Amino acid sequence: MSGHSKWATTKHKKAAIDAKRGKLFARLIKNIEVAARTGGGDPAGNPTLFDAIAKAKKSSVPNDNIDRAVKRGSGLEAGGADWQTIMYEGYGPNGVALLIECLTDNRNRAATEVRTALTRNGGSFADAGSVSYMFARKGVVIVPKEGLTEDDVLLAVLDAGAEECNDLGEVFEVVSEPGALLGVREALRKAKIEYDSAESPLVPSVTIPLDEDGARRIFKLIDVLDDCDDVQNVYANFDVSDEIMAALDE
Repeated sequence: MSGHSKWATTKHKKAAIDAKRGKLFARLIKNIEVAARTGGGDPAGNPTLFDAIAKAKKSSVPNDNIDRAVKRGSGLEAGGADWQTIMYEGYGPNGVALLIECLTDNRNRAATEVRTALTRNGGSFADAGSVSYMFARKGVVIVPKEGLTEDDVLLAVLDAGAEECNDLGEVFEVVSEPGALLGVREALRKAKIEYDSAESPLVPSVTIPLDEDGARRIFKLIDVLDDCDDVQNVYANFDVSDEIMAALDE
């Protein structure tokens, strides 16, 4: 879990590069469309849409793009795609378990992209159910430190259902059950504590420790998967030590 969390945090630093390539913007716009279609176009009454919009704004997606995505998703404007969520299971190098979440309007294209990325980078597809049992949904809120202590964050969220607060270096990671995510988010807002994101990722129950070579290989595979247009999220059950992460950062 810790290694994957650190990698997720590292990926935040790549946001500007991803945005220039258009990958991040397209991904965030998809999330907004789907959230608006599922729960309606009013962010005040749709927490998922509220967070999707907030994340897009933090990543500098233009307001016009956000507004059009909300309208397409809620049916107020034509042009919305029939997005379908598909979860692929697989294995990466060193037996690392992978769950690859796609949001696509073309299932065949998505499957081909994912299969190609896996087979060219030491991975393979897995049978349905052979990997997913090792993961569970959790509510995860990323809070930038900005002068805060771990006690400051815990004091704000414990009564709202938070289970733990992890120090990931530049940010805190607040973990809860998915059903408590909204309460944790609201508790932080009431305490006037800013957060970068509030999501429900799949978190592994068992992790595989990796050496530097293994870490490089799995990170390369995740990067290639992330570059696939239809891939929204990649979840993996690896763990990497602080020393190896520091070596990779160099």
